[in-house]
Amino acid sequence: MKEVLVSLLVVVTFVFSGYSQEDKKEGLDYSKWQIRVRGVVVNPDESATIETIGGNVDISTSVIPEVDITYFFTKNIAAELILGTTKHNVEAISTAPGDIDLGHVWLLPPTLTLQYHFTELVVKPYVGAGVNYTIFYGVDEGDVANDVDYDNSFGFALQAGIDYDLTDKWFLNVDVKKIFLQTDVTVDATSALGATVGADVDINPWLFGLGVGYKF
Repeated sequence: MKEVLVSLLVVVTFVFSGYSQEDKKEGLDYSKWQIRVRGVVVNPDESATIETIGGNVDISTSVIPEVDITYFFTKNIAAELILGTTKHNVEAISTAPGDIDLGHVWLLPPTLTLQYHFTELVVKPYVGAGVNYTIFYGVDEGDVANDVDYDNSFGFALQAGIDYDLTDKWFLNVDVKKIFLQTDVTVDATSALGATVGADVDINPWLFGLGVGYKF
């Protein structure tokens, strides 16, 4: 799936290369690159279909640092690569045997968005949409399950935010993203329940970010 993200970036670069050449001819009046550092609240909007024992899922909210790199093809059109990792506690709730602690899991969800920036305004809003690939790692299955396996997953992302210039180079940023993320989970609960249970889990997190950026 890493190849998919790279291929998308190559396609986007090719599509807008003509704009970039025009910028070089006319002379740039904007910065081609931006880097931001944000503090982000990751708030899952979770639900699940759990085989055999029924119930739902509860996934904890997390606060993480996030770094993103933005490249402007034109004054208004840009691509942003968003990097961060987050840890969540997971619990199966309201199942036939009761609530089941499933420990925690780490998520690494690199996301690439294509954005439109309204740069003519004092406060500069932007909107974006793109793709996400989430890698699950560092699984701790808790005290009940023998093992919990999460399938890595491809999804889509929507984004909106505001940049506010402090100087010619430094700016403040507020950002909101919605990632449409689903994973298939297999819980080996042989010791406790005498069975292996599958689940279709929608995580679909909201990400609320506040940070500072630098143009170069």
